[in-house]
Amino acid sequence: MKTHNNFERQYEFVGKAKTLSLAGIVVGLVAIAAGFALGYTERTFANLLIMSYYFAAVCMCGIFFCAVQYAAQAGWSASMIRIPQAFGRVLLIAAVILVIVVFAGLSITHHVTNEEGKDVVAPYLYKIWGAVGVTDPHSENYNAVIAGKSGYMNKWFFLIRLVVFLGSYITFGRLLAKYSEMEDDLGGMFYYKKSFNMSCLFLVIFGFTTPIYAFDTIMSLEAEWFSTMFGWYNFAAMWVSGLSVITLTLIRLKKIGYFDWVTEDHIHSLTKFIFGFSIFWTYVWFAQFLLIYYANLPEETVYFFKRWEPEFKPWFWINIVVNFLTPLLVLMSRDAKRVYSTVQIMCIILIIGHWLDYFMMVMPGTTGPTEAWWHEIGPIEIGTLIGFAGLFTFLAMTALSKFKSLVPKKHPFLQESLHLHI
Repeated sequence: MKTHNNFERQYEFVGKAKTLSLAGIVVGLVAIAAGFALGYTERTFANLLIMSYYFAAVCMCGIFFCAVQYAAQAGWSASMIRIPQAFGRVLLIAAVILVIVVFAGLSITHHVTNEEGKDVVAPYLYKIWGAVGVTDPHSENYNAVIAGKSGYMNKWFFLIRLVVFLGSYITFGRLLAKYSEMEDDLGGMFYYKKSFNMSCLFLVIFGFTTPIYAFDTIMSLEAEWFSTMFGWYNFAAMWVSGLSVITLTLIRLKKIGYFDWVTEDHIHSLTKFIFGFSIFWTYVWFAQFLLIYYANLPEETVYFFKRWEPEFKPWFWINIVVNFLTPLLVLMSRDAKRVYSTVQIMCIILIIGHWLDYFMMVMPGTTGPTEAWWHEIGPIEIGTLIGFAGLFTFLAMTALSKFKSLVPKKHPFLQESLHLHI
């Protein structure tokens, strides 16, 4: 039986990583405060939505990763599953931030000119269906399409759905981490079987609710447009970006002396997921685009028309190059998936690439084109990204440090993971 002295070692979140994460939080707070103070309120709200959604997505991916491993009774990942478990524990804070951003964006209103040239009172986020009078037949702002969706698309039902979805994910994530720790204390198969059952239930619930969650939080920014593929497009982005963060975290921790039992084979396995689902992301993205392009219906093409404005068009193509062509060309070979430096760089590229993907989902439907394309991403966007990256790092590494051991010592498939060879 293979064992390591480091099994008893607890992670300590100290030094440069902690300092940089706190510095990142400060940068983010300054960028957000400057955005509001300088009058870029709508742009700042949009950036807060992008990053709070992204933050929650990575945490949700941690729970989903654990659930998939338990439901599949996979052994290869047992020795590094503490990292996604730590991500799942952070979802509570990520969810609170997201709900606050959505609630504030829906509640704080301002005067805005709509697409028909009328002056309306609307919230900073979800202004199409949240504007005053859009569901009132006697108002000059009445919108029959939005009125027809008002039973579903209204502020309080919207917020209730958001809280219920996130609350259910948080519950499952905490239970899976709790069962894993209790398994370490008591041994046996009892808690592994509970984890298996809970994971199967979670995957059913997650599979049905995550597309609705994406429809609500992101797609309803442009509520007159809809796509049944949008939920799976968001899921693919969540899965690739979350896997990239898990892999990057594992490599960085291994480089500073933790997870010394993790080998090239574990990194190879993770990178195969990243490569495969980068292709899946492209498939869903292109299928959605092709169906709309081929049908050429005005009510559908408006979504891509906005993203083909001169201010967004370069980012539209850069999104495809970064999130499809780069992993396709770099990670195709077996050897590339086993080189730590290559995988680390690719993870960073994909994390930034899927931030750009979320940017393209949100910005054209909120702020719309403002300046030249190279001005669309400025200090507010970069500062908010750095702030949330710092916040995630601080919270996730703090959560990881709370585990008594970095490996689930009594996981029934631990030895399979320690002897992984592919």
